[in-house]
Amino acid sequence: MTNKLIQGVLQPIILKLLAEEGEMYGYEMVQRVRELTAGNIEITEGALYPTLHKLEVAGQLNVSFRQVHNRQRKYYRLTEAGQSMAVSRLEELAGFLRAMQGVLNWKNV
Repeated sequence: MTNKLIQGVLQPIILKLLAEEGEMYGYEMVQRVRELTAGNIEITEGALYPTLHKLEVAGQLNVSFRQVHNRQRKYYRLTEAGQSMAVSRLEELAGFLRAMQGVLNWKNV
């Protein structure tokens, strides 16, 4: 899948992961998406971290730091506003996917 397609759905992916998992760090998100999609979607750090930063600045994410094996790890968690946004963005994406399914299921393809 191309990076442009992934960038278009990266926020909903992040919101969904955090809604389900509660708290995650960046690389953990990358690994989880790889696992859930059998390697078909690869999220790059260059796309992930700017998106996480935008969500944080917008008040959608809380951030905490923990020391893990002599390394500082940044964990992300949804705020209440982020939880509301997750619901609305996922509903929006589901509607878009239903519409795309209608376009892509042409009989003469």
